[in-house]
Amino acid sequence: MNKPMSHNNDIVLRASHIAKTYEEGDLKTDVLSDASFTLKRGETLAIVGASGSGKSTLLHIIGGLDTLTRGEVEVEGKNLSRLSDADRGRVRNRSMGFIYQFHHLLPEFTALENVCMPLLIRGVAIAEAEKQAADLLGRVGLEKRIGHKPSELSGGERQRCAVARALVTRPAVVLGDEPTGNLDEGNAAHVYDLMLELNREIGTSFILVTHDSRLAARMDRTLELHNGVLIEKVHA
Repeated sequence: MNKPMSHNNDIVLRASHIAKTYEEGDLKTDVLSDASFTLKRGETLAIVGASGSGKSTLLHIIGGLDTLTRGEVEVEGKNLSRLSDADRGRVRNRSMGFIYQFHHLLPEFTALENVCMPLLIRGVAIAEAEKQAADLLGRVGLEKRIGHKPSELSGGERQRCAVARALVTRPAVVLGDEPTGNLDEGNAAHVYDLMLELNREIGTSFILVTHDSRLAARMDRTLELHNGVLIEKVHA
């Protein structure tokens, strides 16, 4: 059963008629043709589809990490395609968090230092950044591991650390690209439970690309990417 949606009707992200074509010489490959959706504050959304259908490309465009051929993406009312690279970076830091299949933690830094990074980039003082990072690491069950580097953490711990890093700025939306795809079933379930718990408590929206139908079924909505177009799926 889907959890009740307690968020308000504010739109935090709007994707309108997104198209993406890759060109190499005379060869053109259409990956996305007309992908559109809106995301409300606090809403959780799964994007599913066959391998190679363009799910990760769509997520990168939404996150301002890739350019689009046609269409618009608005995050909290800001049109990403109309911003400079610097302003786009500021929107990502202030409004968005990212979780990947592989944690992408910096190996030379501790868990605490990794989670601090988005706050330090924002200009938060070191002492305050460390306090906020430690509080969130405690929330994800890593209070005794804050001084450990990624190589000293298990796979599940590294991914929980990545979740903390994505949420430490309390972003409007977190984008996840197969965030539990590299974990065993038990650790995947634990990380996913954690994301949903933090979604309820912090009010952050989530967009997760996943191949796991059980995970997708726990989201508020599921969109399937098929032939470059998003189709709403009705949960059973």
